[in-house]
Amino acid sequence: MKILLLTPAPMGSLAGNRATAERWAKLLEISGHRVSLCSEYTAEAAADADLLIALHAWRSHEAVGAWRRDFALKPLVVALTGTDIYQFQHTHPQQTLATMDAADQLISLHGLVAEDIPDRFRDRLTPVLQSAEPLLRQPRQDGFFQVCVIGHLREEKDSLRAGLAARLLPDESHIRILQAGKAHNEDWAVAARQEMAKNPRYQWLGQLDRKRTAELLASSDVMVISSVMEGGANVVSEACRAGLPIIASAIPGNIGLLGPEYPGYYPVQDEQALAALLLKSENDPQWLQSLTDTVVRQADQFTPEAERAALDLAVARALSHAG
Repeated sequence: MKILLLTPAPMGSLAGNRATAERWAKLLEISGHRVSLCSEYTAEAAADADLLIALHAWRSHEAVGAWRRDFALKPLVVALTGTDIYQFQHTHPQQTLATMDAADQLISLHGLVAEDIPDRFRDRLTPVLQSAEPLLRQPRQDGFFQVCVIGHLREEKDSLRAGLAARLLPDESHIRILQAGKAHNEDWAVAARQEMAKNPRYQWLGQLDRKRTAELLASSDVMVISSVMEGGANVVSEACRAGLPIIASAIPGNIGLLGPEYPGYYPVQDEQALAALLLKSENDPQWLQSLTDTVVRQADQFTPEAERAALDLAVARALSHAG
């Protein structure tokens, strides 16, 4: 088929939605489809397409409305982001739920989304867990216990929580926090610079390209994902495929990827609990190995083959529903 794949993130953006869209385009092409990837909906591109996949229900509201007005019988797939599920369906319900109602199939990026959306959508929901390529760990000999935090600096990510937790560590700890990600605005940039100035354990690296981000993952001892909301972060997939232990905030978006029994959760926005787990990671090799063993077991669900099979299923279900 000819598939129009719409993402709000423009070409060249390092936003997660853009990375997801570009990866999906490649996987769908492997499955035999022709894919047009765009950040703005146009009638010309839509007329040439057999199916629309729109990332982000709220941001794609107008595009989905135009698709349904112009091509009422053509199938439509909408991928739900974390802000769709945990923010916009509550703050902007008219637009967000209208987009979801219009869809023949909904895609979720973690396994617990069905619990957080209205019941009427659950039979149209297909989980598509984001994939990552395998990554070899790169041991270091610098004497530090390196903790990485990867993601844009913004409120939803609770981005400075690992830095705040590091302030609570005892003097003898060798933990350092390396944070990579673009500041959402100047306030976040200022906050990160201020944290560096008064916290010798914390360093903000700014936005890194994919190669340098992979190098940071591969060279770290632990990754922290401290978000207050997530639709299913690809960095979790990347860490699992690298066998990198994760300390994660106990939110559905993390639990839906790592499983309810994962031992590395801490209460959201609780830097004291996070500091305790960081210290345990540094000083308890057996516990750290239990985290490693768990992420390694989870890694098979984050392969490109598994993601492509789930995408193919979502497309097939959309065609069936539309028909």
